[in-house]
Amino acid sequence: MTAIWPDHLFLIGCGNMAGQMLSRWLSQGLERTRVTVMRPSGKPVGDGVSVVTDYPAALPAGTTVLLGMKPYQIGDVAAALAPLCTADTRIVSILAGTTLAELRSRFPATRDIVRAMPNLPVGLGEGVTALFSDADTDAAAREAIGALIQPLGLVEWIADEALFNRVTALSGCGPAFLFRFADALARAGEAIGIPADQAARMALATVQGSANMAARASVSPATLADQVASPGGMTRQGLNVLDADDRLLALLTDTLAAARDRGEAMARGD
Repeated sequence: MTAIWPDHLFLIGCGNMAGQMLSRWLSQGLERTRVTVMRPSGKPVGDGVSVVTDYPAALPAGTTVLLGMKPYQIGDVAAALAPLCTADTRIVSILAGTTLAELRSRFPATRDIVRAMPNLPVGLGEGVTALFSDADTDAAAREAIGALIQPLGLVEWIADEALFNRVTALSGCGPAFLFRFADALARAGEAIGIPADQAARMALATVQGSANMAARASVSPATLADQVASPGGMTRQGLNVLDADDRLLALLTDTLAAARDRGEAMARGD
């Protein structure tokens, strides 16, 4: 799918995640003159990209709005932004825990609203973005928003919004969990006697290379692990520790469940 750039892209906030998305879009050919960033600090986001500190009197026709601020700011943002939105405005929200029903209640004039949950590698074009919308969103708008997201990496439409917090726990939060694993692998290497700087480099390169191999393989990661582990060998002995009582699976399940539960609590306003 070829990227389809909106006539105008209006970002509300440009923090870590929204900034990664914008950086990738610009690198893939989005014209800077089509972009406006609303940022109270006025801090620049890149040469040629317009940054404003207050809302304009009106939005250009064909504007796609990216809600990229903190979720708790939705009330103040909607109060100022909703009067500017028309029937042809499209809204993409990356706000964790903010349901489509809440977005529709705050932006009643806007038909085409899509929830998105990207992860940080979108800046490299290697991210994962989950998308969800309901039947009220026009099919052409869904296609256009999907095409806008496509340069960021894998795009997955979610059929049931109830799954959104679970998907967020896996792919949205997942990079942080993987970063923690890479750090732990390096520290474990240090603990068994490898110099710390070497352990850090080797652990990171091992994670990177193995992930690339798994992505290109025709078999599952579980099968790859077993293929690497010769009976009675060093790898098998280490896998026996990870696999005992499904301890690694249990740890990761508890980790994802904790993230999922926090998303659901945020949706309740807790």
